[in-house]
Amino acid sequence: MANVLVFIDNPGQAPKKSSLELLTIARSLGETAVAVNGELSDDAAGTLGAYGAASIFRPAAADLDDYLVAPKAAFLAAVADKSGATTVLLENSPEGKEIAARLGIRLSAGVITDVVAVDADGTAHKSVLAGSYTTAAKATTPVTVLSVKANSVDPEPAAAPGTPETVTVDAPADATAAAARITSREQKVASGRPDLTDARIVVAGGRGLDGDFGPVEELADALGAAVGASRAATDAGWISHDAQVGQTGKTVSPQLYISAGISGAIQQKAGMQTAKVIVAVNKDAESPVFEIADFGIVGDLFQVLPQATEEIKKRKG
Repeated sequence: MANVLVFIDNPGQAPKKSSLELLTIARSLGETAVAVNGELSDDAAGTLGAYGAASIFRPAAADLDDYLVAPKAAFLAAVADKSGATTVLLENSPEGKEIAARLGIRLSAGVITDVVAVDADGTAHKSVLAGSYTTAAKATTPVTVLSVKANSVDPEPAAAPGTPETVTVDAPADATAAAARITSREQKVASGRPDLTDARIVVAGGRGLDGDFGPVEELADALGAAVGASRAATDAGWISHDAQVGQTGKTVSPQLYISAGISGAIQQKAGMQTAKVIVAVNKDAESPVFEIADFGIVGDLFQVLPQATEEIKKRKG
């Protein structure tokens, strides 16, 4: 049976849903181990065991977060060698993809990013060309590295959960990896909304909002959703750039994606095409967004969104 390694960065008190998704995929591929960086509570370790982790590898060094991603890649490479992993799974975040690339070089491994599904034989499926096509790929190297998009599977606990053993791994010193050091951090103010890349529902606004994200934020809060935006909206300064969805922003794959006042240009489609259900609101009936939407509403978003918000609040009591 193949050995599968899942990388989880700073799980803290409880692993994220996307981490549990990776463990669910990993169990379908073989015996699962987890490489963890950062804080790991006893409850979080128990959750990893409940989702099939047979062992947990921790770095001997406690300062991996003091640097950019290279030391994490070095640690993960050492764990892959020690565990005999033939498949490594990471989150499809910008950092996860950079670690995957560096890990591929260290292990001479095939790397596949933006994965939306993985077959039991290791074949990876991904959406390409702004979601116009779905491709299947399988690395021919001894080790395969995959970065998987959030919301690709529903997380499911293992049928026979266990208590994982903890192993400490000392990654070899690498002066080059530690050349760039983080000197300070600034905590982002919490919005109370879910993380954009992990959210099951995303409400996104664009140029049609004309600077007023109030209706989008109110609908998002009623739905318990994350707020996204097009590049036009972030470039105009209406919302921070970390909310941008698209080719030059974040890629999301929620169960429901509501697009309000966004034209649906190819750059935007590249970031949200794999959403399970797409609802578009736009006053222009010829807008390209309606070509990819499952449901379309031609109308004034400043009337449509508040009505939807009010109805949702009524149904929630």
